[in-house]
Amino acid sequence: MTIISADTTADTLTRDALTVLQPGFRGTSAPEWVLRQLTEGLGAVAVFSRNIESAEQLAALTAQLRAVRPDVLIAADEEGGDVTRLESRGGSSFPGNLALGAVDDVKLTRAVAAELGRRLALAGVNLDWAPSADVNSDPGNPVIGVRSFGADPELVARNTAAYVEGLQSAGVAACVKHFPGHGDTAIDSHHAMPRIDVDPDTLRARELVPFRAALAAGSKAVMSAHILVPSLDPELPATLSPTVLTGLLRAPQSEGGLGYDGLIVTDGIEMQAIAATYGIERGTVMALAAGADAICVGGGLSDEQTVLSLRDAIVAAVRDGSLPAERLADAAERVRGLAAWAAERARAGAAEAIAPGPEVGLEAARRALRITRADGFVPLDEAPFVAALTPVANIAVGDVTPWGVAAELARLLPGTETATYRAADAEGDPAGVAGRVLAAAGTRRLVAVVRDAHRHAWMSDTLAALVAARPDLIVVEMGVPQAAPVGALHIATHGAARVCGEAAAEAIITRP
Repeated sequence: MTIISADTTADTLTRDALTVLQPGFRGTSAPEWVLRQLTEGLGAVAVFSRNIESAEQLAALTAQLRAVRPDVLIAADEEGGDVTRLESRGGSSFPGNLALGAVDDVKLTRAVAAELGRRLALAGVNLDWAPSADVNSDPGNPVIGVRSFGADPELVARNTAAYVEGLQSAGVAACVKHFPGHGDTAIDSHHAMPRIDVDPDTLRARELVPFRAALAAGSKAVMSAHILVPSLDPELPATLSPTVLTGLLRAPQSEGGLGYDGLIVTDGIEMQAIAATYGIERGTVMALAAGADAICVGGGLSDEQTVLSLRDAIVAAVRDGSLPAERLADAAERVRGLAAWAAERARAGAAEAIAPGPEVGLEAARRALRITRADGFVPLDEAPFVAALTPVANIAVGDVTPWGVAAELARLLPGTETATYRAADAEGDPAGVAGRVLAAAGTRRLVAVVRDAHRHAWMSDTLAALVAARPDLIVVEMGVPQAAPVGALHIATHGAARVCGEAAAEAIITRP
């Protein structure tokens, strides 16, 4: 008979509680507290743009972490396109999902994901919180948009599956998000709780289709959404709902579920949809009890005290019976299982086996362009003035990463100048922005760059005034191209990655 001491039980419980956390931190090298918590049982860390200066620096950072815990999961929120952490300072070498969906070539999608995965793996990242499997059924969605492959569930499904296959071929675990689907929302869950009022039949025929495809492709992880779907659970958001996580995602297909047995990770637990209503400690315990296996706490929370508070809340919940010990042990085991898979893939040299494809992102961006030319359009052959009509960036994208076409045009046409205009510039004087743009441009050709013009009346009004004054206006839409094309040349890039700007700049100066 083996006697387990109380101290041993407590130590196991504490380690399991740390194992299920995925915190971020500040700095381009690992803080002492992170290294200390890794020795105590912390199972994962997350890296963001604040942690990354270059691929070489990131590789040194991840090596530092693995010197303390070789099997640590190192996660990144690297979608490519608008949401990039690896290349946040210069813009992504890969277009995002909407551009890939516009091309709709699964071989290309797989190749893009494989090259992105190769770069992540070589830098030491082995879990990517991507791709978005959301069907962007609401074109006014403020947080998904170009992060989705599109509005057609089958198109989203086949490209999601291809992306999962490509990413995991490099030994990087994919994490499809945001289950059960964040596409039909008009609210950003970073700020408040979105609600999706769809019936179960619509949900299964639309939102769940890409997730089924991702699971069939072998996705190693699924990220839950902080959204309320009353037809599934009228009270609790998906992240905290046993009905959604255990009853729908985990339940066997014979019982109407998706039959998933891999890792479930929450979206950022500090997002206001959870934190403002439940608090992060209670939200963490509720998520684990509902069926989540790992808690993302990477966004704005990046200190040891947060990790310790969550650890202690988990331990207290097990001791008071609100979180079954078996549930926590099961969650921790899934984290360790994924870590073992990633470590084995790294030992097998999965990333090194992929032939580098440095141009695949630009190829995809070029193929994603949708160009509308008026009769008599004359390509640019001298430096223009570029007016960047700039919306407020959502938190997922951030405001660090540059976007647009000015930098790319300046390389092709030295002397190109640019200025940024925002909604505040139009307050009280809708025509004021256009007037300022025309005055700044003078006699130079004019390029207007927009992002989701259909969502911002001031952008649409400005474009209309500019077209009226300058019929030779060139317009580059780098968001969801929902509005009708305007201008002598209209280019829809389906995203604002650096390569999308490069492809657009080429098209502006090239004769058809």
